[in-house]
Amino acid sequence: MSSAVPPVAELSGVRPPAVVALGGGHGLAASLSALRHVTPRLTAVVTVADNGGSSGRLRRELNVLPPGDLRMALAALCGDDAWGRTWASALQHRFESAGELHDHALGNLLIVTLWQLLGERSDGGDPHVAGLDWVGRLLGARGRVLPMSAVPLDVVAQVRGTDEQQPDRLVQVRGQVEVASTVGQVESVALEPPDPPPCAEALSAVQDADVVVLGPGSWFTSVLPHLLVPGLSQALHETRARRVLTLNLAPQVGETDGFSPEAHVEMLAAHAPDLRVDIVLADARRITDAGPLREASAAIGAELVLADVAERGGSARHDVLRLAAAYREVCLG
Repeated sequence: MSSAVPPVAELSGVRPPAVVALGGGHGLAASLSALRHVTPRLTAVVTVADNGGSSGRLRRELNVLPPGDLRMALAALCGDDAWGRTWASALQHRFESAGELHDHALGNLLIVTLWQLLGERSDGGDPHVAGLDWVGRLLGARGRVLPMSAVPLDVVAQVRGTDEQQPDRLVQVRGQVEVASTVGQVESVALEPPDPPPCAEALSAVQDADVVVLGPGSWFTSVLPHLLVPGLSQALHETRARRVLTLNLAPQVGETDGFSPEAHVEMLAAHAPDLRVDIVLADARRITDAGPLREASAAIGAELVLADVAERGGSARHDVLRLAAAYREVCLG
């Protein structure tokens, strides 16, 4: 597969697909960086469960949605021109100081500032959505960023093997950071509150999409949580969009140590047993035996697509243009 991706404007005669990408953190940023080369009709639906770092501090101090994953998604949608690169860098800039400002990301502060300025909108709209739209316009973002829920969430996991003396004992681990760094094996995750209100605009985007992309990213803390918001899960089940599951290039230290590619698919099926997926996308160079992964994909109704999507040199990161080429074939093929 060629890594060259024609600009969207060159796709004459083809209406660009409406694509919704769900996830959080670096995984979603990789997907968005690729998808903005494929379509201008792009929406990110982002997890809001972060409880660490700058996001966690702002969440606790100001009782707001954690802005960090939303910030990363906005930065990923910035263009490759001087304006886009400059604003992406500004958004991601972290302060270094001996005071309270240390390690806060400028983008987090900007997003929360707009949320506070907008407050309760007179038209009844969600100030979170309005604030993110304002930041997107400032950046010239090539797409829209939405939270998956209107309230902050906590990831709660059932984890096995945290105690060497009782290796089979299940314990509850609460918090995105804590789950992502646990020394045990995550068996399942849930959300608190268990029935959070979904973002209405996110539901509409999923329902109207031509393609929905889930993953890559931290499986238990960024990918699966979207399936645990009842309203959003229902929209994912009911949408007529082509559903694409993008696998990680390697297990994540702490969260999915020892997971095979097919184990990721099986874990998704365990959390959303009725969800049908159309395509499972995986890196061809990382799959030594495609049989088990193809079987796990077929169990959720999906075709396995193997493509060259990783950076060279052994890095466990997706190459933007190679991933874009794979998404273009999936979205437009």
